[in-house]
Amino acid sequence: MFLMRVTLPDRPGSLGAVASAMGLVSGDINAVEIVEKGDGFVVDDFIVDLPPHQMPETLVSACQNLEGVRVEWISRYPEGGGLQSDLEALERMTADPMHAAETLVSLCPVVFRSHWATLIEVLPDQARPTFSTTLAPDLTPEIAARLAPFDVTHRVHLASGWSPGWGDTTIVVTPLTQDRVIAIGRLGGPAFLDSEVARLNHLAALVK
Repeated sequence: MFLMRVTLPDRPGSLGAVASAMGLVSGDINAVEIVEKGDGFVVDDFIVDLPPHQMPETLVSACQNLEGVRVEWISRYPEGGGLQSDLEALERMTADPMHAAETLVSLCPVVFRSHWATLIEVLPDQARPTFSTTLAPDLTPEIAARLAPFDVTHRVHLASGWSPGWGDTTIVVTPLTQDRVIAIGRLGGPAFLDSEVARLNHLAALVK
């Protein structure tokens, strides 16, 4: 199973053409979600099954042969994974408001297609992680300091080697409370879109 982010023209028939192209290389679309719409274009996330003998490059080639279509990113996606809505995240956060921050962190890898998420406590002399998802890197205070500033939402790009064993990583950092922030990261990309950052800000504002 693979997750693909595709930019395509915002006109009738574009989505159908992409779906047909995937079908020609035995791609079975499980779900589609609009991530962002712009002036004449739309960015969609596809969760696609491929048979064992088929390489993901065939999906990329099939789509990019279409006029105006560009594959931004493709990566493996966990079996059984599904597109979770912000509403589900909201419901789980409000069901246990005392642990809303931890709930949001735990849901970020699925809701925002990130590889990891971490809750960081910001102290006067250092920043340190207090809760992380399973695949999160070891954010020492020295590494965490590279994610500053902590009082404003922003994106950070860290080059390969920023943490032992980690390659190029794109991160978005968002304040939750006066002394806590959330950081979510993608290994190798793609960069977080404005619409994704806006959604994260909306959810973050609900953490008390």
